[in-house]
Amino acid sequence: MPERFSQSAPDIQVSRDRFVDAYRWMFLARTFEDKIGALYRAGKVVGGVYLGRGQEAFSVALGMQLDQKSGDVFAGLIRDQGGRMAFGESILDAARTYLGSVEGPMRGRDGNIHRGRPAEGLPAMISHLGSSVSVVNGMMIAKRFRGKTSCIAGVTAGDGCTSTGAFHEGVNQAAVEKLPVVIAVADNQFAYSTPTTSQYACEDLVDRAIGYGIPSYSIDGTNLDECLRTFQEAAEKARSGEGPQFVVGKLLRLSGHGEHDDAKYVPDSVRAGKYGKDCLVSSRAMLLSEGYAEESALKEIEAEAVENVEAVVSQSQSEKSPSPVTDDWSALSTSSLVEGQR
Repeated sequence: MPERFSQSAPDIQVSRDRFVDAYRWMFLARTFEDKIGALYRAGKVVGGVYLGRGQEAFSVALGMQLDQKSGDVFAGLIRDQGGRMAFGESILDAARTYLGSVEGPMRGRDGNIHRGRPAEGLPAMISHLGSSVSVVNGMMIAKRFRGKTSCIAGVTAGDGCTSTGAFHEGVNQAAVEKLPVVIAVADNQFAYSTPTTSQYACEDLVDRAIGYGIPSYSIDGTNLDECLRTFQEAAEKARSGEGPQFVVGKLLRLSGHGEHDDAKYVPDSVRAGKYGKDCLVSSRAMLLSEGYAEESALKEIEAEAVENVEAVVSQSQSEKSPSPVTDDWSALSTSSLVEGQR
């Protein structure tokens, strides 16, 4: 395998403040999603609920490298609550969408994970997983046309969607156009219930990047240190004009595909394997053992997250749902084109 194309986590330094910030976002994401999962089981959330349990380190590490205020873009999927918030998504936006509030970004009209604010660098997720790459490509090409060449994008994918035609076409286009895109593939070992042994024949998904001619990294997606170091380097290279970067994080989804799925198809041997550990637990232990944070500081972070989640859920539950009778149901993106409106 050509060394210039594929490598493990780079040997660079990450400040202790970045580790603490990452843990803050990881814990907030886990706390919020645990709450949403409980509300789903209580019949308070309509539609499916898909949790990022076990994927927080990988997702947050990408989101933290992007600057929403400077025009960067983050296109997350169903397990990227942590990355969304690290990038800048309001937790209130997330709560309002899950709970169908008219005050949310989708005005209570679309299901939970299909939320976004494209003008703020957060395109709504597409359920045809793999399609987000081409959408992000278009956003970055548009920025290039406007002379905004300092922006980069982060786009996420799962192991299953890397086998779709849309993913292939999108990555190939990004490579040919040398777009500043970091493509993060969470190889969580199962595409719903299909194991990776039935998905691809190459030894590692990172091998596919060689065919596109783009630099790639294969890392332990449960290791916060590896995730932060790798995404920091990948983002820096993308921003400096070196084109797309391909990062594969090996991990395990620590819940079913959705809250409706008990994941009985996952063997105990896989759960007990190297990538079956909980990144939140191991990251907390690492912060303490390395002296990056004191126990009291972590407990303060955790208490603040619980309080925040309870507040936004309570507020969202008290807000109105859309009215089938009185609301204007024209598409949000084309409301300015409706006759009589400006």
